[in-house]
Amino acid sequence: MRRVTTFAAPSFTETAPVTQESKLRTEFPFELPRGYFDSSGTLHKHGVMRLATARDELVPLRDDRVRENPQYLTVVLLARVVERIGSVTDVHAGVIEDLFASDLAFLQDMYRQINSEGGMRAAVGCPECGHRFDVQFAGGRLGES
Repeated sequence: MRRVTTFAAPSFTETAPVTQESKLRTEFPFELPRGYFDSSGTLHKHGVMRLATARDELVPLRDDRVRENPQYLTVVLLARVVERIGSVTDVHAGVIEDLFASDLAFLQDMYRQINSEGGMRAAVGCPECGHRFDVQFAGGRLGES
């Protein structure tokens, strides 16, 4: 006997008018755990990261540094989406390379979180008490959102 599974069609409702609260957020401020020291020795901790585009994730794959060392993808990708760190607005691969490891890990986690919003949550329930709650799953490698 063949089992047939059917799914209910999603119901669509009229969308609400676009308001300031419902606009897509594309920039996210951050504070580095340790901070970035520029060439003059100034410490920079606050910055802004923007949402990644498909181009941001595709272009680094053509970069020779990434082809030679796939782990370098993180550096190139973050250099594309970090808009500024402190007063440093020319954020390039060299700036990302000079970050402390803890700050690099922080930015990697932030990248995963802001670029996978909505796709990495699930509603679950405790099998013993039945309490329902949401969980957030960790993403894959940076650049694989």
